[in-house]
Amino acid sequence: MSEPSAIDAAVKRLALALDALDAAVERRCQADRDEDALAAQVQALGLDRAKLAAALDEETARARCLEDTNRAVAERLEAAIATIQSVLSSAGDQWRK
Repeated sequence: MSEPSAIDAAVKRLALALDALDAAVERRCQADRDEDALAAQVQALGLDRAKLAAALDEETARARCLEDTNRAVAERLEAAIATIQSVLSSAGDQWRK
């Protein structure tokens, strides 16, 4: 009678060990899936970063171009204002004479 109960206990321990092994394998598989998903996210973030860096470079170049254009327009306006003031001053001098 003690033999069957020892065998039953061994079978139960084996079943518990197999269940534990099965759970460990499932956890490992889930960890692998999570790692793959994380790697995909990292790759996607890397691509987004590259796209954003390129867009930033383009916008920085555009901003520099606009600053240069703005500076050139300001210089032309200053020259035009100076010319107009000179013409008005000359015309005022002629009217006073």
